[in-house]
Amino acid sequence: MFKRRLFFWIALITACLLMGFLEGFRSYINAYRHGQFWLEWKMALWWDIIGWSSWIFLAPLTIWLSRRFRPESDNRLRNISALFFAGIVVSFIRAFFTSVIYTLVYERSNLAFMLSEKPYVFITDFFTAFFVYSLVLAIENAINYYKQFRESELRKSQLETKLAQAQLQALKTQLHPHFLFNALNSISALQLEDVKAAQKMTARLGDFLRMTLENVGAQEVTLKQEMEFLKCYLEIERTRFSNRLTSEIKLEPDTLDALVPNLILQPIVENSIRHGISNRITSGHITVSANRNNGNLHIEVKDNGTGLKMNGTNRFQEGFGLSNTQARLKKHYGANYRFNLEMQTKA
Repeated sequence: MFKRRLFFWIALITACLLMGFLEGFRSYINAYRHGQFWLEWKMALWWDIIGWSSWIFLAPLTIWLSRRFRPESDNRLRNISALFFAGIVVSFIRAFFTSVIYTLVYERSNLAFMLSEKPYVFITDFFTAFFVYSLVLAIENAINYYKQFRESELRKSQLETKLAQAQLQALKTQLHPHFLFNALNSISALQLEDVKAAQKMTARLGDFLRMTLENVGAQEVTLKQEMEFLKCYLEIERTRFSNRLTSEIKLEPDTLDALVPNLILQPIVENSIRHGISNRITSGHITVSANRNNGNLHIEVKDNGTGLKMNGTNRFQEGFGLSNTQARLKKHYGANYRFNLEMQTKA
């Protein structure tokens, strides 16, 4: 704040002195008559620099008036009228001040005589001052409109970010009861068949929930962390399927630090197990691989299951897990993602 104010005063004083110098130079050139200058250049500079220096005090007053009487407020007509009449007062002060300086520097006579004999000096300075007053008002209001626009865009961006985060959190939260429901059903079924397997699966479920709770507020994690979640989940499923399920994870080293949505792979692998491998009589296999392609992260989940069912339009029927995954990807990346679901035909 201090630096901004210091810059304002330096810029204002510099501008006033520069305008005074240019105006004084113009006055000196205009004083050329009959082959000579009737006005000394020191006197011309002295008068105009002092005259323009009055804006060092009048410009801040004008800015204060602009902020006090905002044209865009509810009392628009009253504020505009107040600014107009204030402009007349400010311009009168500026012109009167210049006339006093003119009298002291040039005429060395009384002010009343100068105003009556040379009224054009006062009138010219009055309209020039009103123009400068209006220019300062315009600049101040333009800056104010720009600040309001930036603040509005910032608030809009923050609201959109908060909304997107809330929607992402809601989508992610939906996965937990869905996953727990399936896992607890599996544990319940194993209790009647293999108590040790059920106990092992319960322990792995506890590990998985602990890992997810550690990142409950994170929308994104590294691929390495995501794979730790996935390995824990696959252990749970291998306990349920015994020897009927095998898995393989193949990650290229440069993909480990890539950020991905938290728990994005678990519902995809779960979909492969439930709709592909669980229907197989023989053992099933799942492969999860990741690599970079043209700067993009490419993750592939493959299984040798029976495949997804087709609906009436020859499209794959997508359950809750896949639709939730696509919704999360869209919220995270907009249009900058691809989600392909394919069924490979056996040779």
